[in-house]
Amino acid sequence: MPTYQYACTNCGEQLEVVQKFTDDALTECPACAGRLRKVFNAVGIVFKGSGFYRTDNRSSTTSSTTTSSPSKPATESKPAETTSSSGSASTTSTPASTPAA
Repeated sequence: MPTYQYACTNCGEQLEVVQKFTDDALTECPACAGRLRKVFNAVGIVFKGSGFYRTDNRSSTTSSTTTSSPSKPATESKPAETTSSSGSASTTSTPASTPAA
């Protein structure tokens, strides 16, 4: 059963009501007996799966235009490794495991 959100036009009271699809909409505020109106919000959409790509539903002739862009060499995307000035490049930053007491 869906949850509907209502707001009173007189006092501003907001309430959420779980109703059936066949139930009539509420018209009277329980706090001040004023007029209620339904509040409509954006619907949340969740896409599940590996993803949606531009080339999913296209023929192979139109997808060739996406591969025409030049690629960068691998040396530009990865910075060069540097050693520390203290000379202890062989140390690692992983924590030492200690037995639980």
